[in-house]
Amino acid sequence: MVLIAIGGLLLDQLVKALAVARLDPDDPPVLFGGLLRLQLLRNSGAAFSMGSGATVVISCFGILVLVVVIGWVAPRVRRRWTLVATGMLMAGISGNLTDRLLRAPGPLRGHVVDLFALPHFAIFNVADMFITVTAVLVVVATLFGGDEATAGDAGTGEAGR
Repeated sequence: MVLIAIGGLLLDQLVKALAVARLDPDDPPVLFGGLLRLQLLRNSGAAFSMGSGATVVISCFGILVLVVVIGWVAPRVRRRWTLVATGMLMAGISGNLTDRLLRAPGPLRGHVVDLFALPHFAIFNVADMFITVTAVLVVVATLFGGDEATAGDAGTGEAGR
């Protein structure tokens, strides 16, 4: 979980650093026949640029959620899929929170770097992908069962041992 969280944060920040250094916001590269555009954008809000006037509130909420995930959720994780999902969630939250804390215009007001643009969709980044995949994992596990710890123990009553 910790390796996924740290690795995901580092990947997110590396991709954002490369985007800021190499992408021209006025001339975004178009890839895969127009399926993907690398559009550099600095987002003060949340998803789909909602809440652009509430950057400090979004930053504080991000800090609160990260503290809850690290202090309450992570210690209770027992299953492999929840270890992965929790690590990815921490990577996503900390990736965007790092931007809000360290980027211009200043602490708690920093703009998140977004760069991946799909047709008719929001512009997003690696941290957003981690958060989205986490949400999908939780939904899939809820619908189809994510209890692999008991898969080999059917009928024994010895779940997780």
